[in-house]
Amino acid sequence: MDQAVASNPVKKRKSIFKELYFYVLSSIVLGILAGHYFPEFAISMKPLGDGFIKIIKMMIGPVVFCAIVSGICSMDNMRSAGRVAGKTILCFMVFTLISLTLGLIIANVTQPGAGMNVDPSTLDTSAIQGYVTSGHALTSVHAFLMNIIPTSLVSAFTSGDTLQVLLVSIMFAISLFLLGEKGKPIAQAIQNASHILFKMIGLIMYLAPLGAFGAMAFTVGKFGISSLSGLFQLMAVFYITCIIFIVVVLGLITKYCGFSIFKLMRYLKEEIFIALGTGSSESILPRAIEKMSKMGCSRSIVGLVMPTGYSFNLTGTAISLTMSALFIAQATNTEITFAHQVYLLLLMLITSKGAAAVPGAAFVVLASTLESTGYIPVAGMVLILGIDRFMTEARVITNLIGNSVTTLLVAKWEGVLDYKLANDVLDNPQNYPLTAESATNPTTAHLNPTRLQVTSVTPTGNKLAEMA
Repeated sequence: MDQAVASNPVKKRKSIFKELYFYVLSSIVLGILAGHYFPEFAISMKPLGDGFIKIIKMMIGPVVFCAIVSGICSMDNMRSAGRVAGKTILCFMVFTLISLTLGLIIANVTQPGAGMNVDPSTLDTSAIQGYVTSGHALTSVHAFLMNIIPTSLVSAFTSGDTLQVLLVSIMFAISLFLLGEKGKPIAQAIQNASHILFKMIGLIMYLAPLGAFGAMAFTVGKFGISSLSGLFQLMAVFYITCIIFIVVVLGLITKYCGFSIFKLMRYLKEEIFIALGTGSSESILPRAIEKMSKMGCSRSIVGLVMPTGYSFNLTGTAISLTMSALFIAQATNTEITFAHQVYLLLLMLITSKGAAAVPGAAFVVLASTLESTGYIPVAGMVLILGIDRFMTEARVITNLIGNSVTTLLVAKWEGVLDYKLANDVLDNPQNYPLTAESATNPTTAHLNPTRLQVTSVTPTGNKLAEMA
């Protein structure tokens, strides 16, 4: 027995001072204090937050490309890839519909904008003109589809448009897969290149506390904590709605998959704190991809679901869209019927899918949606301009958890989820630190030049599937 214990020692929990989330959380607190007591200094810290997000954004295109290409090339055939893609899109549409509906219901019940009696004609809309202009690209299906197609293969990666990167990655991966044996060395080279990219991400993450401090200090210094008081009800209702969606909706789905939503959130705590500090989905996407792979989800599933969800499964953004639209209608005493709300929901089901393609995504999509409806004044967006940045954190965190749960669900449906490993990771996350070498962890599914073999184990230990 002693030898058995010695051969499989239990790793001690790391000191909190060695955890990234401790320094990120400390930086957030320092940023709030700096913004409140030294606003001019805090505003000057904006380059720290912008620089961190920019350097992470630099990595998104290559990371998404490698993840999708590796994922599709890891499939045993195109039928498998199509089946996974179909299940993924179905999950995205259902999750988005649920989040939009939940936002509508709670906004109708709580009426956060009632009693404000704002006259839209008296509002100064100069501050939102940039968002309205950008929103024109999303007001028609034709413009939206044309925006997905890049002018060249290179421009897809230089434009910062994730939808364009997705299109190029999928086309390249399918073509590479159809090459058969000739394409396998290239596929393996791309998989190896992804290891280098994640090593770079690991080095960049050392800058996360600086980025969190700069972003939070600027936000509080520019807008001030006092600016939240008049719109606190909308913020409170929005945060509560996101919590309900995560705990109830995503919690039930996670339970169906055989896990606890709270354990999953604990496992993703570093990514949650980074999102809280930076307010950026880009800063956590590469780490989230690696963590879900390390947890026992087939890398082929993770490579397809996580990057695609970054553009198509923004459940937190969906909640904020419907709640903000109804808030503006209520604040400006705009009559909005049940039929109007159904139309609004269906419209946002489409427009929300382009939310990651533009800067200030949620605000731009909201502008395009309100302009398309014709009955909710776009000028009312001025009312929430000051608090939109404070709502970003809840949006990004909800998006992160939603995509992680979707990955688990699709992996379960495909029979390529290692329950034993996943439960061990969730119960003992300290034993599975995220490192660049995790990409080659033999316990997770990975690309093999000759074949892919993934073992899925149920909670009772029964082997479900083996894809060869």
